[in-house]
Amino acid sequence: MSSFTPALHAEWIKVRTLPSLVGGLAAIPVVTTAFSALAATDADGTDPLFSVFFGISFGQIAAIAFGTTALSAEFRGGALRLSLAAVPDRRRWFAAKATAIALPVLAVGWFTGLLTLLVGKAVLGASGPGWAEGLRGAVGCGLHLTLMALFAAGVTAVLRSGVATLSVLIPFLLIVSFVIGDMSSGVADLLPDRAGQVVLHSTWDGGLGPWTGLAVTALWAAAALLAGLWSVRRRDA
Repeated sequence: MSSFTPALHAEWIKVRTLPSLVGGLAAIPVVTTAFSALAATDADGTDPLFSVFFGISFGQIAAIAFGTTALSAEFRGGALRLSLAAVPDRRRWFAAKATAIALPVLAVGWFTGLLTLLVGKAVLGASGPGWAEGLRGAVGCGLHLTLMALFAAGVTAVLRSGVATLSVLIPFLLIVSFVIGDMSSGVADLLPDRAGQVVLHSTWDGGLGPWTGLAVTALWAAAALLAGLWSVRRRDA
């Protein structure tokens, strides 16, 4: 732990001093809350919880951009060589990097969830979700955003390019996921973005529950991180 703490501290300094990363974190609550508030004004009342958290579909893109940028910065200008010179153990460095990505997104994600819930309940009034259901959504919102950021970070470590990662993930989330969902809801339920959002629905017709859906997204994130770690360990800096 004593050797991990300095590595984590160094990675945290990178996160809070790079304007692009700070801006990415700030975009998460702004985008999520804004789109959720707009959607809540036109809600039909069939799923009050998702009416409140509709903006997560756009907020997760900001989380993905944050995770991607945090990792891809290491592959520019020899930054990774400097990082590994300071922390030669690549497993420890990668764990510190993943932790430095996860913790701020989790904190911002929970803040986003609570803010979105309060705004949504104010817009929907009596037709909004109850507090117990709403707080479950707020907690799930933070967890989902964190897992998507880690998923993106793992993919970036494999592709070694932020542009390539975003070129794959953003069209997938905005287009492919919806197309697959229209064709086969059973398969779509297992996709990382859709599985994690089950926790944000009042009712769900699929086979996943709120927490099992998040568990599926966690498996995607874990698989991406393991692939990223393998890439970092096997390939030259």
